[in-house]
Amino acid sequence: MTSHSDRQVRFRWSRLHRASFLAVSGATAAALIAPPIGAVPAFATDHRGRWAVQDHDGTAGHRAPWRGDLVSSTPLTTLADRADVEAFLRAQSFDAGTVRYGVSTFRLVYRTVDAHGAPTTASGLLAIPENDNGRLRPVLFAHGTQIFKGDAPSTSSDGFLTGPPITFAAAGFAAVAPDYLGLGEGPGPHPWMDVPSETTASLDLLRAARSFLAGRGTQLGRDVLATGFSQGASAALGLGRALHDGADPWFRLGALAPISGGYDFQNAQIPAMLDGELHPKFSVAYTAYLLVAYNRLHHIYDTPAAMFQPPYVDVAELFDGTHQGLEVLNGLPDTLADLLTPQGFALLAHPTGAFAQALTVLDSVCSGWAPAAPFRLYYSPGDEQAANLNSIHCQERFAAGGRRVRLVDLGVNRDYSGFVHEGSELLGTAAIVRWFLTL
Repeated sequence: MTSHSDRQVRFRWSRLHRASFLAVSGATAAALIAPPIGAVPAFATDHRGRWAVQDHDGTAGHRAPWRGDLVSSTPLTTLADRADVEAFLRAQSFDAGTVRYGVSTFRLVYRTVDAHGAPTTASGLLAIPENDNGRLRPVLFAHGTQIFKGDAPSTSSDGFLTGPPITFAAAGFAAVAPDYLGLGEGPGPHPWMDVPSETTASLDLLRAARSFLAGRGTQLGRDVLATGFSQGASAALGLGRALHDGADPWFRLGALAPISGGYDFQNAQIPAMLDGELHPKFSVAYTAYLLVAYNRLHHIYDTPAAMFQPPYVDVAELFDGTHQGLEVLNGLPDTLADLLTPQGFALLAHPTGAFAQALTVLDSVCSGWAPAAPFRLYYSPGDEQAANLNSIHCQERFAAGGRRVRLVDLGVNRDYSGFVHEGSELLGTAAIVRWFLTL
């Protein structure tokens, strides 16, 4: 017999992912992960301990001239007037109180670098207001975790993905939402939780959007208002850090507003998953994706059998971008005890070697820099996927570095999926667009 909890999980997967993507939270996405030894990193630490953007040839402070070049643009959807936008947002459970304009969306494909710094392409969504403004302020919204390639802002009609950028565009901003590498129309597997590549993909999308809008006679402003949910919370911080450190001669950091991120894996997120404080099924999904993605980037184990129990030794195949959400969910066990070997548990509980090194970099997203731009951290109490302690530790780390950050309690909204985590995107988007309008 199916329990209420089981029905709720399945409801969440089927409703949240009409295109069947796994929105396993970016709780596990707070990653500033370095490429494998021998690869050229997208980021490196300079002599002052700051993070410097590098291009594919490893030259700090200089980007390859082709990065951000627009490959193609495709018109997607036009919500012609305020009434159309309001109806769309309300149907997706988003707040429509800041709608001022109709909205048009486009898919942009552009040139960027992959997780190892080599040339590649990526795609992303651009949403702009239907008005006559000749200059638009940019908002970047970084989305939460997905595993199916087609479930990305520019290739999916799922309102949970497109609702935030459409909200910002309808309020008068130019909103960009990167698909990240390997999702949407980007080639290869998605390097999950790799904040450096999320950052380069985001920055290069901003460059492509600026070029696209210039061709339409519209200037994209300099000050980027960066926000993101779950996985995208850390991606937004990564972009903010790059802009803060002068990664682009045009764009600057205007404000930061991440929602429900996983900013401290070693001391908050992993312990909460191992101790059963978070939802067990999502903890299984996050843990499997974490180990698979880290092994691709860092080679943290020699054989899957060292980490995963039979019959889950082939679990990496579920995370190749071709499997939709329900298929992945059904292919995973219900508990970590059924997924992991003793060695797998030991590695998570007491990271060593390349895994420990990667997690240390992962957990540095809130330390080592002190943005001067307006900055707020958003969370919902009782989040069952991203432990609230992540946000508390992030606030504390910025404070230790001299930057006091306001931690905003959004309250709880379960209207979309029945889960607090997804509800925080709805609440956070509504709160953040209002805040951005005051800046």
